[in-house]
Amino acid sequence: MSRTRWRLGLSTTALLTASALLPSPAHAEAVADYTITVDPSAQGPAIDDTMYGVFYEDINRAADGGLYAELVQNRSFEYSTDDNASYTPLTAWAAEGAAEAVNDGGRLNERNRTYLSVAAGSTVTNAGYNTGIRVEEGRKYDFSVWSRAESGTTLTVALRDAAGTLAKVREVAAKGKWRKYTATFTATRTSNRGRLAVTTTAPAALDMVSLFPRDTYRHQPNGLRKDLAEKIEALRPGFLRFPGGCLVNTGSMADYSADSGWQRKRSYQWKDTVGPVEERATNANFWGYNQSYGLGYYEYFRFAEDIGAMPLPVVPALVTGCGQNRAVDDDALLKRHVQDTLDLIEFANGPRTSEWGAKRAEMGHPEPFHLTHLEVGNEENLPKEFFARFERFRAAVEAEYPDITVVSNSGPDDSGATFDTAWQLNRDAGVAMVDEHYYNGPQWFLQNNDRYDSYDRNGPEVFLGEYASQGNAWKNALAEAAFMTGLERNADVVKLASYAPLLANEDSVQWRPDLVWFNNHASWNSANYEVQKLFMNNTGDRVVPSKASGTPAVSGPVTGAVGLSTWATSAAYDDVRVTSADGKTLLSDDFSGDASRWTHSGGGSWTVQDGQ
Repeated sequence: MSRTRWRLGLSTTALLTASALLPSPAHAEAVADYTITVDPSAQGPAIDDTMYGVFYEDINRAADGGLYAELVQNRSFEYSTDDNASYTPLTAWAAEGAAEAVNDGGRLNERNRTYLSVAAGSTVTNAGYNTGIRVEEGRKYDFSVWSRAESGTTLTVALRDAAGTLAKVREVAAKGKWRKYTATFTATRTSNRGRLAVTTTAPAALDMVSLFPRDTYRHQPNGLRKDLAEKIEALRPGFLRFPGGCLVNTGSMADYSADSGWQRKRSYQWKDTVGPVEERATNANFWGYNQSYGLGYYEYFRFAEDIGAMPLPVVPALVTGCGQNRAVDDDALLKRHVQDTLDLIEFANGPRTSEWGAKRAEMGHPEPFHLTHLEVGNEENLPKEFFARFERFRAAVEAEYPDITVVSNSGPDDSGATFDTAWQLNRDAGVAMVDEHYYNGPQWFLQNNDRYDSYDRNGPEVFLGEYASQGNAWKNALAEAAFMTGLERNADVVKLASYAPLLANEDSVQWRPDLVWFNNHASWNSANYEVQKLFMNNTGDRVVPSKASGTPAVSGPVTGAVGLSTWATSAAYDDVRVTSADGKTLLSDDFSGDASRWTHSGGGSWTVQDGQ
């Protein structure tokens, strides 16, 4: 039997469509089998401008090596085996010659305790994050270091990779007590594998070795990585929830009662993250790595303002969450945390004549940040213990700042004993807003579009602070979009909602899925990001009531066609077969005959040859 061959030409797109076994469009009946009825004269719930926002947590190395634009890893030599078994003060550093980490009375300050003592003629080199330090040809990079050295000491600073130098070498004259020194590089080549090297001509102490791209987000000092910040800004979020998440409540419980001095591994506390960068701590992160606090509360507030988002900070409740079940029973410590929370509100909103308002002004922002919402705790698994402490925070805030909404939560899941108990406690106490979190499969989101239809309209209101459908595939994004229509339909109950987590470094992932992915030189959006952007950029003012008919049962054959196509290439096809779920063959062609069942459209050319 002779066989013919169809070949698709190289010139352009070709599409072959077979429809011989399918009903002709002429026989299709013009019957509306699904209807949506809209009542434009009626008014549904109003949708607040802050409905959709973003939740930022330092997970997946989202801060250091991510949103925070610092290019040097472990810049202050504070990495420690106390935090991670694989860490030392020289993690991410390599030494040629003699260099020793020192923690003694000659330190830079009480929170920046470890420094590097470098012998004459020695070189220390930093590897940055991911594959190395990213520099782009023609771009400027700002170097700084704190040093203590004898007069006449020269620090030679170089940017290089395996292929050679990446910028002109700089020399810095250092002398005397601890002092900050600076220099600027202009990259002569582009590289993703750069290294920063410092060589000293005489014995010297080094600390806070730093390299920032000049082109940070909005050109701000101690700033943010531009591409990541701009992706967040492009969402037009109504609020920014920060700094977490699980890292808020966690830390070494043994250190909780230490009221003075810097204690490693204590819970995330906002006062550790403000003021001069060199005086901020480095602390262990719940997710297994260290965080420098260079990206601190001031930077979070500033970023929220820059992107037009309402700031929504979260403070620890002294009850652990995220799989842990411990509560701190220390009344003096609880009182201090409550006062810290009041001080936080003063830092955000107080006049520059107040203690913490003055600190904000000193950092560069004399005007208030207009804080209106504040959350206490995150995903506590001990709802009764948490709520007893939450009430102390709420009472203190409402007494001094009655216009601040204090947000509670309902634990880590969408249902169950913790969820039910927490909601009952919040409801009985007349709490203004409750934070819900859940991560479920896409089918759950499709089946729970009506979740909030039955919620009490008399409160509390809902803040859906963390949710995702456990995947970054298109089906996940589509399921989330369907679910979000239910959030909008219940906008009188669900007042805030944010997908989580926001960022993921592809080389350090503790949680999937994530909205935006990145490495040291690129970033890319997930399908979920595009859905969030679609909703955030097109938020309506009010829901218009509508009704939809049920999806009808399918009667008769489903019409359609099978297409074969290429783009600017050639291909051969044979034995094309389509079967139904019950095994019935709907279309079959081995190309042993002619091509009468196929229609050619588009460009290119095709022929039947040798039965293909």
